Amino acid sequence: MSAPVKPASDVAAIAEAAEILRRGGLVAMPTETVYGLAADAADGEAVARLYAVKGRPSFNPLIVHVSGREMAETCVSAPPLAERLMDCFWPGPLTLVLPKKEDAPVSELAGAGLDTLGVRMPAHPAAQALIAAFGRPLVAPSANPSGAVSPTTAQHVAEGLGDRIDLILDAGPCPVGVESTVLAIDGESAILLRPGGLPRSEIEAVTGPLKSAEANAPLASPGMLKSHYAPKAALRLNAGTPEPGEAFLAFGPGTEACTANLSRIGDLTEAAANLFALLRQLDAEGYKRIAVAPVPMDGLGEAINDRLNRAAAPRD
Repeated sequence: MSAPVKPASDVAAIAEAAEILRRGGLVAMPTETVYGLAADAADGEAVARLYAVKGRPSFNPLIVHVSGREMAETCVSAPPLAERLMDCFWPGPLTLVLPKKEDAPVSELAGAGLDTLGVRMPAHPAAQALIAAFGRPLVAPSANPSGAVSPTTAQHVAEGLGDRIDLILDAGPCPVGVESTVLAIDGESAILLRPGGLPRSEIEAVTGPLKSAEANAPLASPGMLKSHYAPKAALRLNAGTPEPGEAFLAFGPGTEACTANLSRIGDLTEAAANLFALLRQLDAEGYKRIAVAPVPMDGLGEAINDRLNRAAAPRD
């Protein structure tokens, strides 16, 4: 039996969701990036159930969602650069990986046993309302089977996990459409662990040039597995034209013969919002192979290309 779907704008639905979380249940909640699968961050059994429901490797840490800096600082220690980033970009699609406090109200499993935690304050009013009603930090990875295309609508959640979770809060399509940008803070330096919904240029206006994550470093945040965000179909990237039998996922004008277009006007914000939904659509239409047109690396293009490269990576 599929989980009930209730409007996220309904105060009673938010209260019901908070009570489900208090009982150790799992609730799909909308955020500005993608739909997240929320659980009580401090409840080890609830977190274990979340990993099992998603089929997620236990070495892959979860992001802790908070109501603001005060709640974040019950979990992590924030150096001055992290505080400046919170002031500039919270609430919003930015996750900060910071030293975990010994008494953080977060289970060891949620943090994958690391001495750091990723924390984020989502901007979506429904996510903010749920965290406020619950009163404690939530973990909320994308509400889909691990490694698959992330959900940007409640229907996507229902299709992937509907019979394994307790409630889905529906607020329509997610406006950003790709996951948060993840930074690790090392003193006065910031390391880009995952490109995402906050473009590099905006961050670097605050931090200066971002450092790159070391190759083969332990996973410090979600979204760093080589193969991730993958549709059932095989992807061929930077394609000028489709080959026989391929769907063609285009970007920009002058591509009327395409199967689908991330943005006919070449808008990267629109493309990011459409990316996961269109990959799901082409899967549903039965295509086995998808050719994807080049997407510029400017702005949100860095996050789009990161997701496409991971979706196209060889699968174990």
